[in-house]
Amino acid sequence: MDASRQAVIARRNRRVVGAAFGVVFGMVGVSFAAVPLYDLFCRVTGYNGTPMIGQAAPGAAGERTVTIRFNANTQPDLPWRFEPVQQAVQLRLGEEGVGFYQASNLADRPSTGISTYNVTPEVVGKYFHKTACFCFEEQTLAAGQQADMPLAFWVDPRIADDPNTRGIRTITISYTFFRSLNDAERAGALANAGPHVGRRESPSVLR
Repeated sequence: MDASRQAVIARRNRRVVGAAFGVVFGMVGVSFAAVPLYDLFCRVTGYNGTPMIGQAAPGAAGERTVTIRFNANTQPDLPWRFEPVQQAVQLRLGEEGVGFYQASNLADRPSTGISTYNVTPEVVGKYFHKTACFCFEEQTLAAGQQADMPLAFWVDPRIADDPNTRGIRTITISYTFFRSLNDAERAGALANAGPHVGRRESPSVLR
């Protein structure tokens, strides 16, 4: 076999080996990408929207549970469909819970919205903690674009010791999207809005 033919075979072998390694690394990458979104989000890596970082959940305390209901509203002149992915979740006091909302731009051009939220009954507000949220930050969606917007939260176990809250078993968190904070203020939404707990930059993941 002449030298030129050997060189051709050697190059072909290197390409085959390189392709094999590429497949292996690609499979490893896919396996990491397949990690459940829930686990990723619980580490507060951020997924769509801008996470808000608050006090970490202390962990479940006892067996008492509370039901968290999710509500969604949209300002009439904001061309979005905005709704919770799940109607409610149940968790133990002190345990971190995760919920998702979904927003879609129904217009034929980009549009921007910003959300406020409140918690009812109002008396439980001081016991409801968000560790990640998309509120009070502008969200821009392209025409027809959809975004998943997560939040993480926990309920302080001290809610069971307060005579004013110990009998409460259901908490509702309501998000409302407006075109701007000025619109929210005119609608009176800021007066009852929950607190802004500080921004942590994270790229949005939209589809």
